[in-house]
Amino acid sequence: MSNTQQAERMKRYVAINEKGRRVGENHHRANLSDEQVDRIRDLHEDHDLSYQQLAKMYNVSKQTIASICQYARRAQTPFGFKTLEVDSDV
Repeated sequence: MSNTQQAERMKRYVAINEKGRRVGENHHRANLSDEQVDRIRDLHEDHDLSYQQLAKMYNVSKQTIASICQYARRAQTPFGFKTLEVDSDV
């Protein structure tokens, strides 16, 4: 790898579970940020928005919203963090 290529790589810290796998918005299949997930739960629990309304607002399926609100999905607390090297967008 050349010096230019090394300079274009940057380090990023990601949350992991106890098995060392990425969790939350750092998971490779995550479509929603952690902030969005928290907001979805708040809107459902505190403001009584339906799964259907939230699904339309966030452009995801009703089942995804249900799983988030029932804490079946996106319910892990990070066990630790690890560093990844990623290509910069420069």
